[in-house]
Amino acid sequence: MAEQSVMDSVARLVPPGSRVLDLGCGDGALMAHLQAMRGCTGYGVEIDDAKVQACLRRGVNVLQLNLEDGLTMFGDNSFDVVLQIDTLQHLRNAETMLRETARVGRIGIIAFPNFAHWPNRLNVLRGRMPVTKRLPYQWYDTPNIRVGTYADFEVLARSCGLRVEDSFGLSDGEVIRRWPNLLANTAVFKVSN
Repeated sequence: MAEQSVMDSVARLVPPGSRVLDLGCGDGALMAHLQAMRGCTGYGVEIDDAKVQACLRRGVNVLQLNLEDGLTMFGDNSFDVVLQIDTLQHLRNAETMLRETARVGRIGIIAFPNFAHWPNRLNVLRGRMPVTKRLPYQWYDTPNIRVGTYADFEVLARSCGLRVEDSFGLSDGEVIRRWPNLLANTAVFKVSN
C-alpha cells in the first residue's frame, strides 16, 4: 500500500491529531506518514516479522497480531480512526473485521482494489483473470483470498449496520467520484456506526 497517492487520499480523511489503529500496516509507511503530516498517534498491527521490524525502524509503534483472531484486546471506541488499507481482501473473516473496525474506532477507513474497474472487466470478458498494477498477481499465486467491488462494499457496509460517511475511487492518483465502480482501480470508504 506504499503508493503515495493512496496514502495522501487516506490521510485527508484522518482528522489531525487522531489516535489511529492501522490494521495490516505493512512496513508502517502510512502510519509514519500520518504521524509526520497529521500529527497522529497510535499503532500499526502486522503479523509479518520483517514488516514489524520495518515499522520499528520507521519509529512506528506496532503490535504483532493475527487479525484473523479479531480485535478483542481493544475496547469500544479505543481509537478515533481504524484503517484497513489493502487488508480486507486478505482476511477470511472480512465481515467480522469490518464490524470490529467500526466497534474499535469512531470511524473506519477501508480501501481495497476495485475488481469492477473497467480493465479488469475487459480481462474477464476475454476469459482471463486480470493482472494489473493494482492486482499484480496471477490467479494462482495471489495473496488475496477474495476480490470485491466498490458496489459490493456499499452493500456489505449496510448489511453490517454501518453508515458510509464518504466514498470515492482512486485511479492513478486521481480521485474518482463519478462512476467509481467502473472507473477506479481502488475503492475508498469512510464508515461509522
